[in-house]
Amino acid sequence: MPSGNGNRMKKVVVLTGAGISAESGLKTFRDAGGLWEGYDITEVASIEGWHRNPQKVLEFYNMRRRQLAQAQPNAAHRALKELERCYEVVIITQNVDDLHERAGSSRIIHLHGELTKARSSRNPQLIYDIGYRDIQWGDTAEDGSQLRPHIVWFGEPVPMMDAAIAEVEQADLFIIIGTSLVVYPAAGLIDYASPHIPKYLVDIKRPDISWRRYPHLHMIEAKASEGVPRLVKELCPQADV
Repeated sequence: MPSGNGNRMKKVVVLTGAGISAESGLKTFRDAGGLWEGYDITEVASIEGWHRNPQKVLEFYNMRRRQLAQAQPNAAHRALKELERCYEVVIITQNVDDLHERAGSSRIIHLHGELTKARSSRNPQLIYDIGYRDIQWGDTAEDGSQLRPHIVWFGEPVPMMDAAIAEVEQADLFIIIGTSLVVYPAAGLIDYASPHIPKYLVDIKRPDISWRRYPHLHMIEAKASEGVPRLVKELCPQADV
């Protein structure tokens, strides 16, 4: 079993993006030319859109929640769970679905919120597990304010970013899966990883980044469900993938 100093298990930090969930049937907005299921992104994924038409935003996320209820983790999600046989694994995801949880991964940081939760529109600390249920206009938190999706929209801060940075700084190995590395601040996480540790990028498309800046970055040009199990087997031969 790989270990670091003394008996410490080596830490693998994994950043996942929309590409890993797309194979489970969850659409990604960046592949839709500014439209997401026929909705303008600025209308349904920004704080301005919420203030302008909250009912429309609720309807959009209710639809996404229903889609998520029908989706299942794929081979890439399951392989990341298997990586825990050999390493301490922390997953930082840009995705708002619960597929990593359902695959059994132990430690997950959601940068952009979680579809299966709602929160007060007045107090970000009042968060409720709602599963795959709809949020209706008129549903309120205990402070009396309208419930909203527990999602980080454009125009809002990313409260879990500091926690994510702290994990990346401690990583012995960094893996990036299914993300174009253009959505900030998440795309900047690679710069917090030690320049000397191995880094792997699994995606069907080579991202447009300055490769000379990352001499230890290895590209696996494959879809997540193929590339991730292959990488996990290489890193952890006893993994059941």
